[in-house]
Amino acid sequence: MNRTLSIAMLLTALTFAHEGHAVTGVNPSGVNVRQNGPTTVFLTFQNLADNERAAEAFWCSAVSSTGVSATNPCLPGTLLGRLPPRLDRSRTSGQTLRNLTDIMTIPSSVARRALRAAAREADGSFFYVRRFSNGINDSYVTVTCRMAGGGARSPLALSRVQMWFDGNQGATAVYRLQRGQTPPPVAVYINYNGSGRLKGRWEILRPGDSPPTTEDLLTEATLPVEQRARQKRYTLIQRFSHFLPPTGSIRLPGPEPHLLPTAADGPYQLLFRVEASADKEGDSNTLEGNVHSGGVAGFPMPVLRYFVGPPGEATHGLRQLSPETGGSIPAGRPLLFSWLETRPTPWVELQLRSGDEILLEATLRGGEMQYFAPPWLRDRAGQNLRWRLRARNEAGEVTGGSEWRPFHLQ
Repeated sequence: MNRTLSIAMLLTALTFAHEGHAVTGVNPSGVNVRQNGPTTVFLTFQNLADNERAAEAFWCSAVSSTGVSATNPCLPGTLLGRLPPRLDRSRTSGQTLRNLTDIMTIPSSVARRALRAAAREADGSFFYVRRFSNGINDSYVTVTCRMAGGGARSPLALSRVQMWFDGNQGATAVYRLQRGQTPPPVAVYINYNGSGRLKGRWEILRPGDSPPTTEDLLTEATLPVEQRARQKRYTLIQRFSHFLPPTGSIRLPGPEPHLLPTAADGPYQLLFRVEASADKEGDSNTLEGNVHSGGVAGFPMPVLRYFVGPPGEATHGLRQLSPETGGSIPAGRPLLFSWLETRPTPWVELQLRSGDEILLEATLRGGEMQYFAPPWLRDRAGQNLRWRLRARNEAGEVTGGSEWRPFHLQ
């Protein structure tokens, strides 16, 4: 056997070996989606090879074939859009198999293009295509998206969630309360697809608790099943369970106001934790069992903030959190300044000084509420420093501020 023929046979064998272990399918392989707005669906791409990685994802109005193929099935001129990186929440999952959990969020712009294409072609479907690659070969997996009204036959998915204290609609400021004062009622406004049981719990983050990550604020159904129990838990206030009819929007009451703690001064966060519910239209087969995905969402849930403190702090609108007064920052730890805005402000100026010398002035947009100091400030180790905040309006005028607060760099 000559050398050329041996190499060709080896490459052919490697190709067949790869194709035999590539992604084998997706579940569900077809879903009902909203034709005039965003839709989110939980998908499981099944049985990936160890060296196989998810690549781009896109939508097209016509394909040459459905299922798994070795070439791009989208027909020329039918591309509707690509999945933006900010909406890509795919991640590997599975206990014994290697799957990919993909939260397919269809933007409204793609739905509109698909609707126009359907009117021309007289076809009420379009297609979501996910490409997988091992660095040599590609596999394409197709999901059929059947356009519908987003009602009872669609997966239960949240497309928009807003939360505020009644009477404070749309306000971005931290709600201000005095010690022992009962907060006003809380309301949650939800836009959604499908119908079914929305269940979960209200939790409270108290002063001193570590803040939640983005993963902690996702709904449970947005995560692979083995990662759901890893979300950080906080103090339970009250549970909720509401049936969402196929109307697309609803206003839900928050927890009983008297259950929200106001006994201690400091910042609080009210968390809307949505648990996964059984949803026949959205359940996904992982080849290791079905996963419930009722209540899936492609974005983290909002947080309602309120602050308990003396009345005088409302005058300047800024509450310094760390470094604390007289606090000492250990060597090697990043120097993080954090604060709370008790009323909205366009700009916040942070000033740092040693004696009469201004070491640092940083201007940040309102709402950021934290700032990591540059590493060169460590050259001031051993010195007693002071910091303060000043609120500025759009014209740059000072509208409020905090007092100088001393601290020490070890």
